[in-house]
Amino acid sequence: MSADAEVQSEVTLEQDDVEGAAEAAPSGGAGGSRVEELEAEGDLAADYLEELLDIADLDGDLDIDVEGDRAAVSIVGGDLQMLVGRDGEVLEALQELTRLAVYRETGERTRLMLDVAGYRAQKRTELVELAEQTVAKVREEGAPVSLDPMSPFERKVVHDAVAEQGLTSESEGVEPRRFVVVLPR
Repeated sequence: MSADAEVQSEVTLEQDDVEGAAEAAPSGGAGGSRVEELEAEGDLAADYLEELLDIADLDGDLDIDVEGDRAAVSIVGGDLQMLVGRDGEVLEALQELTRLAVYRETGERTRLMLDVAGYRAQKRTELVELAEQTVAKVREEGAPVSLDPMSPFERKVVHDAVAEQGLTSESEGVEPRRFVVVLPR
């Protein structure tokens, strides 16, 4: 494979990762299980976020978990809406900063998921409901249905929910106007 092809391959893999591809980040630990590595990522993220909360003089408790193939950190308690922002924009930015902080410490990319004040959990519930309604509409009409533009997190939730219902979906468009199309069989 040529150097250009390798670079293009790496770029494609990075784009797939942003879309929420199911493959786990490469293992870099000496020994230890993947779960232990993800727990360590969660600990690093929690340390970073705790410092941030202290600097901003915000109260919040941190919960660390491993969900599937990624570390998950939740900030709960107090009035944390400023950390969510309009349509989760601040949360998205905070998640990216936290991922960069973990990368700085480990030298490896992370797919860590951050939630603040249950925003993502609530959003996930709403998106699963939307996906179920859309699947019903597609089955009834027999035609593809396009949804409004969504973030990568939102599209991933919809794709997963559509797949659970036995249909397929695909993302179309260009960020930030990328959207999901649910397809009939």
